[in-house]
Amino acid sequence: MTRRLILLRGGGDLASGVALRLFHAGFEVVIAELPQPLAVRRLVSFSEAVYEGQITVEDVTARHVTPERIEAALSHREIPVIVDPEADTLRDRQYDIVIDARLLKTPPQPLPLSIPLLIGLGPGFTAPNDCHAVIETQRGHYLGRVYWSGSAAPNTQTPEGDPRRVLRANTDGIFFTRATLGKHVEPDQLIAEIQPENETIKFGITSSFPGVLRGLLRDGMPVTRGLKIGDVDPRDNPDYCRLVSDKALAVAGGVIEAILLHQSRER
Repeated sequence: MTRRLILLRGGGDLASGVALRLFHAGFEVVIAELPQPLAVRRLVSFSEAVYEGQITVEDVTARHVTPERIEAALSHREIPVIVDPEADTLRDRQYDIVIDARLLKTPPQPLPLSIPLLIGLGPGFTAPNDCHAVIETQRGHYLGRVYWSGSAAPNTQTPEGDPRRVLRANTDGIFFTRATLGKHVEPDQLIAEIQPENETIKFGITSSFPGVLRGLLRDGMPVTRGLKIGDVDPRDNPDYCRLVSDKALAVAGGVIEAILLHQSRER
């Protein structure tokens, strides 16, 4: 059987849902991440392996490795996570598919070499100009659909659902957690504080309503004003904190559709 090795750029919650479903479908996946990933839904983000060494999301384990240890992780049925923001691994290993799941929402920089299938997730990509296929990431009737020509819906710059659920940095500085990820929070409860550089004062961030703290940035991270740092889920079910979202699974379904159609056209 022909090997099906995929490079997935990004290891946040949406990317991790894609990786999980690809893994279950029999594909081998390598995740390329930043030196300091900024995932908020950390309990379901394979990028956390960069900090923790390894992380298990549902029933799949990812391990932070150097590029030389990719094959060893794959042989143990794990997803290797490498620090490689520029996708330099493409020069050293044969990948037939690249999925850009960084959600930058801007047109991507060209890859260092040509890839048989490049899939972009969400706004910023335009097929076939800078990728072969685009997957819709905005909730609604088009979520998970594959576009071989054109772009996904434009970035609305507003969160889906109740905008109060998304917590954002109110200033530049260092981020300090004051609540526990996956636990219930109350209205006006202090979730985090941000201390600007060279200042002693801290600016607090509180919850607007009761719910479960589904997402929270890592303690001690540098942040900029407006950055998403947390997510309060009003459904108040802690089990959801450890489950890949329906949105991520729908997007993953679109990715698999694009891969299988591409492979059928190559036969």
